[in-house]
Amino acid sequence: MTRRRRRSVLIIVCGVVLAAALGLVLTAMRDTIVFFRSPTEVASQKVAPGTRFRLGGLVEAGSLKREADGHVEFAVTDTGSTVAVRYRGLLPDLFREGQGVVTEGVLQADGTFRADTVLAKHDETYMPREVADALKAQGRWQEGGQAAQGSPTQGSPAQGQAGPVSRTATQ
Repeated sequence: MTRRRRRSVLIIVCGVVLAAALGLVLTAMRDTIVFFRSPTEVASQKVAPGTRFRLGGLVEAGSLKREADGHVEFAVTDTGSTVAVRYRGLLPDLFREGQGVVTEGVLQADGTFRADTVLAKHDETYMPREVADALKAQGRWQEGGQAAQGSPTQGSPAQGQAGPVSRTATQ
């Protein structure tokens, strides 16, 4: 076998091994990838019940209800649509109505989002990038931290970084 042929075989074998490794990694990650959606996307795309994703937006004012058994109900809105959220556990200390929130969980058949994780904004300048982008796409957000059309004022995500978030214990 010539030197050129050996080199070609080695390159082909390395390519096959790399492709197999990449395939295994992607297969393993398939169940752990969680997509972000806004309430308007949930309403318009008809997300299938049982689908796991992150729901982000603002906690709707007046929607927070605490039950004796530890369940908390609230609504997440992007000022276009609203999704009811049910969560059991401790909410982050910074969680409150009118503030940015990202929840992770599963959409139920009745349209309620059953969250198992709630992430709250860290300070008054933080807004999850995906939430800010969704609000911008609807014309509900202006650069410089000013909300448009009567929306609650939020900080500017112009720095291009998503700030730290508080994470609650999951149950």
